[in-house]
Amino acid sequence: MFPSISLAQEIGLAVLLVAAIVWVAGLGHMLRDSRSHRPEPAAPAGLPMIPAQRGSAGHPMESVELTEAEQQAFAGLIRTIPLH
Repeated sequence: MFPSISLAQEIGLAVLLVAAIVWVAGLGHMLRDSRSHRPEPAAPAGLPMIPAQRGSAGHPMESVELTEAEQQAFAGLIRTIPLH
């Protein structure tokens, strides 16, 4: 094709040209799809795979009694967390 470049360079140029054409076609397809935006399906009312919480009367292994020092340390830690 071009007498001044090698066959490998010509093949590379052809591959680059094909990749550019595919990229432009994909970009056009994306833009066309974004113009004809379809409404998203409504989210389900609840998530069935997450079980409901059992409340305060849960399994005894899920609660721990804290000592007075632990309660005070936890309260101090909570006071250091910014609320905004």
